Amino acid sequence: MMTEVLDRFLRYIKINTQSDEFILDRTPTTDVQWDLARLLEKELKDLGLQDVELNEQCFLTATLPATTDKKLPVIGFLAHIDTSPDFNGEGIKPQIIEHYDGGDIPLKGKAGMVLSPKEFPELSDYVGQTLITTDGTTLLGADDKSGVSEIITAMAYLLGHPEIPHGKIRVAFTPDEETGMGITHFDVDTFGADFAYTLDGGKQGELEFENFNASQATVTVHGKSVHPGDAKGVMINAQLVFMEFNAMLPIEQRPEFTAGREGFFHLLKMSEGSTEEITGIYLIRDHDAKKFDVKEALMRDAADFINRKYGQGTIEVKIKPQYRNMREKLEPVFHVVETAQQALLELGITPINNPIRGGTDGAQLSYMGLPTPNLFTGGHNFHGPYEYANLETMEKAVQVILKIIELYSK
Repeated sequence: MMTEVLDRFLRYIKINTQSDEFILDRTPTTDVQWDLARLLEKELKDLGLQDVELNEQCFLTATLPATTDKKLPVIGFLAHIDTSPDFNGEGIKPQIIEHYDGGDIPLKGKAGMVLSPKEFPELSDYVGQTLITTDGTTLLGADDKSGVSEIITAMAYLLGHPEIPHGKIRVAFTPDEETGMGITHFDVDTFGADFAYTLDGGKQGELEFENFNASQATVTVHGKSVHPGDAKGVMINAQLVFMEFNAMLPIEQRPEFTAGREGFFHLLKMSEGSTEEITGIYLIRDHDAKKFDVKEALMRDAADFINRKYGQGTIEVKIKPQYRNMREKLEPVFHVVETAQQALLELGITPINNPIRGGTDGAQLSYMGLPTPNLFTGGHNFHGPYEYANLETMEKAVQVILKIIELYSK
């Protein structure tokens, strides 16, 4: 299985599938996602999975039929095919580091750039093992093509061992996870699973069932532009008003000053502003629902103050919900978490249950009626040139999928 999961991973990451978080009127947000989806569609059919369907919005689903007549739950496994738009995803040239010696790893596409355990201490956990890194010029795509590779490898194993008893398994490979909105178009009822797992986590042992509440705020400031020589008492500089608004948000509640369950306001992007107008996009995050509501209210209150000061309509704040903390929906069916914990322990893996400082498709799926915690994949440092994956952990992720299926078959 180890060669299989690596071969698949290397094949998939070479296909650029970056999504675009600023395209809101179509799914998938980018045409390149179809390239991987169509390749996977053919592979699933060639493997012998049934009901393979790639729909008009680039959601790929398939069925592994049950091998027993015993009444068992239908389990789903999902991973997303898109990669982050945060860094270059075109022309990925992976480096395979066998028997890693614990030192700095040169990222040979960029002179002087290294992946170092001094900066990323978790590298030291993988001495003697195999790492897959970037060459420094792109991201790697382990988020989430490692998950895609692991699910398909597990299904291939079960297809090759029909003597293993298991219930019906459903798999799905989905677009636009990185936008936070792609999964909203997923048809949970047609998928037909009783519960599911996303494979979209990081280091070995991660089993995540708690995540941020999340929304995105679009803040637009409308100024009043006049000749600066005649500006006194008339000009309203949109750029300066935006800076004033931003200064009203707590500095200590920025991502660079928070950790654990602490939430934040993150100024994600600003338009090229002018005296006349400027727009900024914020991410609002908090694990605690009450604190999250306070954050949204603070943004609205700051906007109200600005409008009272400079005139109604000076600033607009539009807040769009993205996802909620999945734990609330998992508590009533906590066996999905407990069974995964048992699978990890039986494989000699220590469970890690840290809250996700972000979100996964599983968060939204849980609120759509499909309870879906998140499992590790073996990737690290997602969304940038220092991204890497550990092959032995990827192999463990395949074993965890198989072990969960085994436990439920009993």
